[in-house]
Amino acid sequence: MLNGIKVIDLTTVVFGPYCTQVLADLGADVIKVESPGIGDAFRWAGIPAATPGMGPQFMALNRGKRSIALNLKDEGDNAVMRGLLADADVLVVNVRGKALERLGLDYDAVRALRPDIIYVHCVGFGQDGPYADLQAYDDVIQAASGTATLLPRVDGDPRPRYLPSLVADKVAGLHAAYATLAALFHRQRTGEGQRVEVPMLEVFTSFMMLEHLGNQTFDPPTGPAGYERQLDPDRQPFPTSDGAVSIVAYTPDAWDRIFTLLEDPDFITAERFATPRGRFEHSAELYQHIAALTPNFTTAEVVARCHAAQIPAQPVRDLGEVMDDPHFIATGFFRRREHPSEGAYFEVPQPLKFGAMPYTPPRFPPRIDEHGAEIRSAVEGRD
Repeated sequence: MLNGIKVIDLTTVVFGPYCTQVLADLGADVIKVESPGIGDAFRWAGIPAATPGMGPQFMALNRGKRSIALNLKDEGDNAVMRGLLADADVLVVNVRGKALERLGLDYDAVRALRPDIIYVHCVGFGQDGPYADLQAYDDVIQAASGTATLLPRVDGDPRPRYLPSLVADKVAGLHAAYATLAALFHRQRTGEGQRVEVPMLEVFTSFMMLEHLGNQTFDPPTGPAGYERQLDPDRQPFPTSDGAVSIVAYTPDAWDRIFTLLEDPDFITAERFATPRGRFEHSAELYQHIAALTPNFTTAEVVARCHAAQIPAQPVRDLGEVMDDPHFIATGFFRRREHPSEGAYFEVPQPLKFGAMPYTPPRFPPRIDEHGAEIRSAVEGRD
């Protein structure tokens, strides 16, 4: 779908590489530019199977790309980079602005090489604010966006804590990917390139505040920030005799079916639960009573009863058990592949299915400078 689109990827870790992997999955030719020797810092996370610098997190975020190692402070390597940009459709970069100016890779300099280029700048903070020159990582953004105060609202432990996922990085990466696609579509219609700024703090705050701005939406506020349903400490997986289960009462009448399948239909008939508003106001009591009933059943029994009653439910699985989910096994979601240097590994694939783009195995995640010679040769051949 993006065949013929050339993307230069001057990013590291998660935010930028996730964006460029999405573009590679859609068919773009992505050239990953790395520092000689060390390369992308995320190469060194986790335990590699064979080659140092081919850690599992790097493998997960860099399929479909070619790698070239360039020292951009070196005049010759910088010339190679400029040669790549002169023939590129997109540059995705997460280097801060002043460093880009020193390297001669700021937007104006790159636009002089390729006037219609899409220049996607992945930054920590909006460049028109006082934080413009500061560094940003996932932890910092979770703190600044209020996200680190969500768990204390749920469990009563007052210590601010991060969500145990690089969620800000990944959300920002997806925003950068759709922004790139929109800019490419604009160029197709108008011939006009542009600079696109993707600020991580603003992106993730927007994402989190869709529901958690809550009652502060209004001026004056009608209540505190936060979406009450998500912050209810009783809205958690329910214990069973052999594990735990997620059950969602998504409509007022779903509660009746839940208590029927858990063999206590009379509980929900109490006057305080007679109206939808009453059920909302007493939701903590409803959750608590479900948690008292579910231990009478196995996880499989609860899930089967819920599905028969058209109630959304799934067993709680440990991270290490997710690959064994029968749905994923049936769909072949986790793909086992043989990397030429790293051996057998599992790939978490592009989850979308396009009718006009049948699946074809992407390039394997590259070793540092694996494609350097062929890329340099192609640049020199155009000179």
